[in-house]
Amino acid sequence: QVQLVESGGRLVQAGDSLRLSCTASGRTISSYTLGWFRQAPGKEREFVQAIIWISGHTYYADSVKGRFFISRDNAKNTLYLQMNSLKPEDTAVYYCAASRKGLISITANEYDVWGQGTQVTVSS
Repeated sequence: QVQLVESGGRLVQAGDSLRLSCTASGRTISSYTLGWFRQAPGKEREFVQAIIWISGHTYYADSVKGRFFISRDNAKNTLYLQMNSLKPEDTAVYYCAASRKGLISITANEYDVWGQGTQVTVSS
């Protein structure tokens, strides 16, 4: 079973940049899809980005396209989410998730494993 641990969330100002990390352990994730979701208070969990680990194919939500970028370190089994030009509406708990299906999915229930989340707060 894969375990995921996110880190990097904190309070920033609008316009700032921030990088989140998601480190996987427990077994190889080469056959997985990893995704980022976020959930703001009182709102449903929202898809942000996904990557098919073995191919590197990525997909971004329109709300973050051009501002958020992913990268990965295969040796460290770590996925990064670089967030630029942050806006107050980006404030949320950000979750890393893994799907055994190995396909791009924007639906939370397609993901089997979730991290504990990391809080990102963007002040105006």
